[in-house]
Amino acid sequence: MLKYLSFFRMRFIAGLQYRAAAVAGIVTQFVWGIMEILLYKAFYEVNANAFPMSFEELSSYLWLQQAFLALFMTWFLENEIFQTITEGGIAYELCRPVDIYDMWFFRSMANRLSRAVLRCMPILVFAAFLPKPYGMSHPSSLHAGLWSLVTALLGFLVVVAFCMLIYITTFFTLSPMGVRLVAVSLVEFFAGSVIPLPFLPDRVRQFVEVLPFASMQNVPLRVYSGNIMGREIYLRAGLQLFWVFVLVWLGKRLTAVALKRIVVQGG
Repeated sequence: MLKYLSFFRMRFIAGLQYRAAAVAGIVTQFVWGIMEILLYKAFYEVNANAFPMSFEELSSYLWLQQAFLALFMTWFLENEIFQTITEGGIAYELCRPVDIYDMWFFRSMANRLSRAVLRCMPILVFAAFLPKPYGMSHPSSLHAGLWSLVTALLGFLVVVAFCMLIYITTFFTLSPMGVRLVAVSLVEFFAGSVIPLPFLPDRVRQFVEVLPFASMQNVPLRVYSGNIMGREIYLRAGLQLFWVFVLVWLGKRLTAVALKRIVVQGG
């Protein structure tokens, strides 16, 4: 475990060096968050009672989404891993006395976490000082605040485990671009990145909420805002934990299959 923590620490420290990119990302996310909130505000002014979330809940949801974009967005993928597979660098990785899946998993976690650390606080502070109902409100309760942290960690692990599947499928394709485009497009919609899942029709929402995508950002953001409460929190957290184990198990199995049939030209 110590060697994987070393990979995590090195990648995390390296990720903290990109401060200029973080500043650019913060400005972009400020503007995008404001645009989204004003867009939804236009719809709420027509008939606020027609929506399954209050406007304050939605504002908190959107600001948290922007603050922790790097944790939950599947399009934050490491090109270095794709290049390692497609350009033959995997031969060097196989020489290391480590499990490739675990090494890449910890590296991916560190890469996302370092980006989130640099960007989240300015956005959260900015959103907290905005006037109601445009700003980010406090958690609906202490219980909701604590469980939003737990579910955020589980959602983060689901995202990383799912992205590992995208990396691994590159072993079986000539180019990763097709898989990346399809996977990211699916996740963007079914994880609640385009619109929060409560806005979907009931039958569609009930189906989507059992998929692994709904266990990513959807759960912690809605727990924080108070849209998910009581016994439902435990059910959603249990489903998140289930998907973490399933996706990690599937990723390890696919990695084992891929490494048995891998061929490096000249090796």
